[in-house]
Amino acid sequence: MSDQHSRPAARPGRSHREDRLTVGVVGTGYVGLTSAACLAHLGHRVTGVDIDADKVALLRRGEVPIAEPGLGELVNARLADGSLSFTTDLAGLATAEVVLLCVPTPVHSDGTTDLRAFDAAVETLSDVLDRDCVVVIKSTVPVGTTERTARALGRATVSNPEFLREGHAVHDFLNPDRIVIGATEATAADRVAALYEGVSAPVLRTEPASSELGKYASNAFLALKVSYVNVLTELSERLGAEVIDVAETMRLDPRIGTAFLSPGPGWGGSCLPKDTRALLHAAKQAGVDFAVLADAMAANRRQHERVVEKVREAVTGSPDGSLAGLRLGLLGLTFKAGTDDVRESPALAVAALLAEAGAVLTGYDPGVDRTADVRPVHVVDDPTLVAKDSAGLVLLTEWPQFRALDWAQLAELADRPTVVDARNLLEAEAVTRAGFAYHRLGR
Repeated sequence: MSDQHSRPAARPGRSHREDRLTVGVVGTGYVGLTSAACLAHLGHRVTGVDIDADKVALLRRGEVPIAEPGLGELVNARLADGSLSFTTDLAGLATAEVVLLCVPTPVHSDGTTDLRAFDAAVETLSDVLDRDCVVVIKSTVPVGTTERTARALGRATVSNPEFLREGHAVHDFLNPDRIVIGATEATAADRVAALYEGVSAPVLRTEPASSELGKYASNAFLALKVSYVNVLTELSERLGAEVIDVAETMRLDPRIGTAFLSPGPGWGGSCLPKDTRALLHAAKQAGVDFAVLADAMAANRRQHERVVEKVREAVTGSPDGSLAGLRLGLLGLTFKAGTDDVRESPALAVAALLAEAGAVLTGYDPGVDRTADVRPVHVVDDPTLVAKDSAGLVLLTEWPQFRALDWAQLAELADRPTVVDARNLLEAEAVTRAGFAYHRLGR
């Protein structure tokens, strides 16, 4: 979602060196698999462990079940040279010098974190690991979890949060903005730092609580930024301003920065929603009134409704028009382009509200297979099927491929050639020349 940064690439591997580490990675989901493959790429000998036998079988064959650029190639290369392996048996970590915990830590609607999978992994590891093994927590966990885990395991435990963007995970691991190491023991911190030898990035050494809170603080601030620009989008429409120019005015201020200033249907995905809820819960538990964060979350929910209002007026000609029975085509279902992830996708939040208003929805997304169960949307594998007989198209995910669609053909197929661009992605002149009435945010 944020801009790609240009940094020196990490060295291509150092498997010939004597200082490589024996590393275990518990959990081969998005973070775990990326971490395992990238650490093997950096020259370490890595074993990935997962309780899902089917997933492990796939990975052993070099089949990566995650749509992430470069990850499949990296996994296969490291499997081939023997630096990466996968197993379902935690006993395979008995000789590991470092073990990374990358298990899911979902957050409930009230902001509490579900640590059952995490705690189960910790309990199992206590009887497996060598006494000198350093445990590294990459899962996003509440403040205090690292110290609690260290007591449970009776060994050095370090907080080392991940800052990976979906669609750029391999790049981000090998070319990070920063490496944060939260530890109470210098020798344990040194060993974690050695994992990243060959990676060019500032290293922040701190205590575990600051490292844990820093992860939540970073994601919550990005959510604040997106909510801020989305409220500015509504204000721009009310005052006759152009939000693209307003955002560009902000981007040119180095104190603000360029990223996360694009209007859209709201923020979502696997990280920002759960981390903002968790941080707000932590603030309440600590007796801190974090009203600005609560307001950002409310603004995000309001943004879904605003997009529906925009669609309603565009396709019916009235802010009070009925969507009942109207066929609408959705372009984009994932929470962002470049991924197949629909978790807490703002596109689906908007879709749910449109369906609630009675609209019949057909959707196309380059990252979502037509067999996917993405209710209330009927998924198709051809964008022309989205346009056919539609009362309007709604662009909800910023896939660059959508700019190159044959918009003249889509206009001929549509019953009412109208498009609401909730990402301000398209070139207005090209779309209107093709025959569409074009509506976007913030103007």
